[in-house]
Amino acid sequence: MNKRDRTAICIVVENLPVPLDRRVWKEALALTEAGYRVSVICPRRKGFEAAYELLDGIEIYRHRAHEASGAAGYLLEYSWSLLAELYLTLKVYARTRFRVLQACNPPDTIFLIACLFRLFGVRFVFDQHDLGPELFEAKFGMRGRLIYSTLLLLEACSFRLAHSCLATSESLREIAMTRGGKNPERVFVVRNCPDLSTFDRPRYTSGNKFGKTHLVTYVGFMGDQDGLDLLLDAIEHLVTRIGRRDAHFLLVGNGTSLGSLKALCANKGLNEYVTFTGQVTHSEVADYLAQSDLGVAPDPKNAMNDKLTMIKILEYMAFGLPIILFDLEEGRRIAGSAGVYATPNDPADFAAKIATLLDCSGCRAKMGIVGRRKVESELNWNQEKKSLIRAYEAALHDSRVG
Repeated sequence: MNKRDRTAICIVVENLPVPLDRRVWKEALALTEAGYRVSVICPRRKGFEAAYELLDGIEIYRHRAHEASGAAGYLLEYSWSLLAELYLTLKVYARTRFRVLQACNPPDTIFLIACLFRLFGVRFVFDQHDLGPELFEAKFGMRGRLIYSTLLLLEACSFRLAHSCLATSESLREIAMTRGGKNPERVFVVRNCPDLSTFDRPRYTSGNKFGKTHLVTYVGFMGDQDGLDLLLDAIEHLVTRIGRRDAHFLLVGNGTSLGSLKALCANKGLNEYVTFTGQVTHSEVADYLAQSDLGVAPDPKNAMNDKLTMIKILEYMAFGLPIILFDLEEGRRIAGSAGVYATPNDPADFAAKIATLLDCSGCRAKMGIVGRRKVESELNWNQEKKSLIRAYEAALHDSRVG
């Protein structure tokens, strides 16, 4: 089947470029495998500077982007990105005549582009990665103000326009049906689960525990709302109060807070016990997880994190790692007995839970087996992509015009 014979779709994602954004990249690959012609519009980042790239049959269009740090900065970033995305969607439409436009939030502004393409009969799929209003609240603590209300309105418009909605968790699906008023038959849970065919325990590992008996690993983005400051507080408590000096903490990933976290780590005198890797490849992440004893997810309890399925939790489970996390609604739903749950936002209790689990190798092994089996049987990308394809079929067969 040549390109002209395939149904064309266009995916717009603003936070990360592909293939760095693993969820969006897996979606693009799954849709290509299902016979669609896929184009992706995304920002440029270091290592992903090409304005156009054809990769694994997927056409990638990248635009310049600006990193924001405050409320005014985000407004500027999102306004600029929206204009760049509009230009590129027009360009892609001229080339492919796509029939579906998929918007990956945040932000919840891409529906404005979808409004234009309704005139051409294009269907709209809203891929809700985060809760925009709650994300803003977590960053700036401005709930109840004009910006928060505006974000609720933008989210409502995205739901209203969507022919199908993708939710990353059952909690987000519930929000789509209640706050968004969507028909349950139009909301599909597509979790950001590991693809065991490409992300699994490597045959050989470096076996590096950084000179300690145990290796505790964090994998993920490092932003203000991700709880890495709480994790460093917990490590300090573990070392100075509990007196544990037999564990090294490997913090894998990049983000807007990486520099300040390194400074905080040094100020606490923890450099001997903590290593920041920065951005690494997917295969390096697999190597680090394969040699780890424990995975940590210090995301603080708030209105946003309580509803999200964290990809790092699923990745820890895929590698048979027991997990320490704060007691979050969706985190407990996913990890189950593969996790140990600390008092929300309490670094001392988080540290105590780490110490207890490091002392019980049998507990770690049992929890790891439970998590791995759960990923193998249900929480894997091979299962989730079936829901993605159903969402597209529903959007294309929606009786509404445009």
